[in-house]
Amino acid sequence: MAYAKEQLLDSIYLKNEIQVEGLSFDENIFQGAGISKTLGENVNALFTCDRHAHKEIEFPAIFYLPVGGYRVHIRWNNQSPFHLEREGDRFFIVKGKEVVVEDVSFAKRPGYYAKQTSDGADMRTIAQDYGYGNLFIVYSNECCLKDKGKDCLFCNINATKALYGEEQNIQWKNANQIGETVAECYKNKYSHLTVSGGFVPERREVDYYVDIAEAIQEHTGQESFNGTACVGAPNDLNSIDLYKEAGFSTIATNMEIWNSKLFEVICPGKSELCGGQKNWLETLKHEVEVFGKFKVRSTFVSGIEPKESLLEGMEILVSKGVIALPSQWYVNYGSALEGHRTPDPEWHWEVFERVHAIYQKYGVTWEQLRNATAEPDLVIHDLLRLSEGVDVNDFLE
Repeated sequence: MAYAKEQLLDSIYLKNEIQVEGLSFDENIFQGAGISKTLGENVNALFTCDRHAHKEIEFPAIFYLPVGGYRVHIRWNNQSPFHLEREGDRFFIVKGKEVVVEDVSFAKRPGYYAKQTSDGADMRTIAQDYGYGNLFIVYSNECCLKDKGKDCLFCNINATKALYGEEQNIQWKNANQIGETVAECYKNKYSHLTVSGGFVPERREVDYYVDIAEAIQEHTGQESFNGTACVGAPNDLNSIDLYKEAGFSTIATNMEIWNSKLFEVICPGKSELCGGQKNWLETLKHEVEVFGKFKVRSTFVSGIEPKESLLEGMEILVSKGVIALPSQWYVNYGSALEGHRTPDPEWHWEVFERVHAIYQKYGVTWEQLRNATAEPDLVIHDLLRLSEGVDVNDFLE
């Protein structure tokens, strides 16, 4: 069905609101709905995005908005004004007394989620379906900064492992498991992958990524496999070249915070163990030299620092060929900032609109954004697709 641009913008704004506020619902609402059978379940491979723990209850990962088919991540928050309700097999969303989404449809479970590697590992725990042909591969679901007392304050990676790691059988992945899983997925419309994990020692990180690249090439038969390596800022910038030589087409080094003082406070480990913010900037500069313009990404946790500081940093980086990405801060269970509040939906919407204008000013396309990011379904992706008129039907179930 064709919709006017204004209707599609309204739908994206509604998505923005729901992503900020989350969804409230009864924990038993999904019983008999086919979670982990016909509908895709939420695999907590790196972070959990819910306000409440639900160790023994599975939720769907994604639902679609009827207008535009926009993907919305399910984030359980019983303080949200958006309430998910059910009548028989029909799900709908109300806000106050108004029905704001008449019919909620959930993302189908990918076929490979039911498969295993040759050594018996569940492929769903190795690569998660992030939509539009993208896979998210988490080789490690723990971060060594915890032992040093230097975790990023917004992060809940270690809390997620403690809560869901054993329950969902999520463990460290070896290169062969990743290679087999990617080969299976690349037979079925997937065309981009991001490899990420917790903070690990620099030399070990480089070696592991090289092993992963070689395993993917071996199992897929593809020298160029369109992958993003998500890494920390190294002390030896020459190590960046090794990721390119290994076969990764893009690279990500996530600064998280632009304001230098806040960076030290919010990301103490990233600041103290990686040469400070100056080294992160030097790393991004070198990555652009090695990988090329808009083949480097740096994600920012949008909502912690002042808006103008965030936007200043993002425009500076985009002007230098880095895809700076605003990742809407959602205060997660188990993080040091649990209980705090992200800015309101209007704050986030203005950031997205202004970043969209920055992308257009410097010529960032949706395809470049998709190929440099793990999640190609953030609000900023939707705005860019809408302005370009990109047809993504080939990526949908």
